[in-house]
Amino acid sequence: MERVRSGAGEVGVRFLRTGAAVAAVAVVAGCTSGGGEAQTPGLEARGTVLTTVKPTRQDLTNRIALTGKVSIDPVFGIVAPIDGELRYLDRQPTSSPVRHLTWVATVWDDDQAHRVQIPKGSTLAGQLLDDHAQVTEGMPVISAKHSGYAIVADIDSSLAYRISGSAKSVQGQIKNGPGPFKCTPLGTIAALPAGTIPAPPPAPTTPAPSGAPVAEPEPEQPPAQGSDATGLRLVCTAPDDVNLINGADVTLDVVTDKASKAMVLPVEAVAGTQGRGKVDVVVGAERVRKTVDVDLGLTDGKVIQIKKGLTGSEEIAIPAPNLPAGPAGDAGNPSGGPG
Repeated sequence: MERVRSGAGEVGVRFLRTGAAVAAVAVVAGCTSGGGEAQTPGLEARGTVLTTVKPTRQDLTNRIALTGKVSIDPVFGIVAPIDGELRYLDRQPTSSPVRHLTWVATVWDDDQAHRVQIPKGSTLAGQLLDDHAQVTEGMPVISAKHSGYAIVADIDSSLAYRISGSAKSVQGQIKNGPGPFKCTPLGTIAALPAGTIPAPPPAPTTPAPSGAPVAEPEPEQPPAQGSDATGLRLVCTAPDDVNLINGADVTLDVVTDKASKAMVLPVEAVAGTQGRGKVDVVVGAERVRKTVDVDLGLTDGKVIQIKKGLTGSEEIAIPAPNLPAGPAGDAGNPSGGPG
């Protein structure tokens, strides 16, 4: 290729060569300085703007929408009223519902007896635990069967802790039918194991006099059938003046608890949803994240109650801190994935 000899041509060639050399040096310098720069633990990268929020106070209602169906003779659970030893009474199921609260078991706490009773309008369906079992307050121990129509709503396990315990109020609306109406909850909101009915002890026999004819033994009665296991669900009854049709779809509005002037944070700022959780408090001019433990309460799905751990004046970082995952004892690899 012929060399360009004009003055302008020489200058252009030199400029291109100089520019290429400067670019190469810049690339090398950038790689070297970036790779060797030490990052300070606990600090955000320079120039990063944190999204933060401060706790606020508001009235909070734990409200959940469920879908259910009208059902006939549904089974529900009765729980232990206190911690202690469970003792069942010798009760056999009847074909007709009881007309008043009926005592079916006792939980003994030291020398104090606490009755377990099935409500009016139900029948005994089964024993859920062994006799003499140690139980805790709120544990299902008896299954009962409601006599007649009721509404049954299955509950997804992801809602278990939001809806556990007693429902303070339930409103029902039948699709293309009556409502809204008050729906009275029966028993506990919990999954139930299969219930059993022990066979009654054999009746005592009296020896026949010598020479008397021997009576034919009565045929053995088949053992009473217990109750089937259920999933997590809510059972409630509508007022007598609400016309129910078996299988009809029902929407339930369930309120499990309320809190007045509760300290709350957006759910995005809190790691955890029940009991204990963690938040990142932003402190200092350098905006260091400090993870602190908090006690959690109610949530409506948008905000969550902070019962303990914050004063209310803190600045909280969003998103929430990551909780460690993986099997217990995997200290070398907290993520739980392959090393």
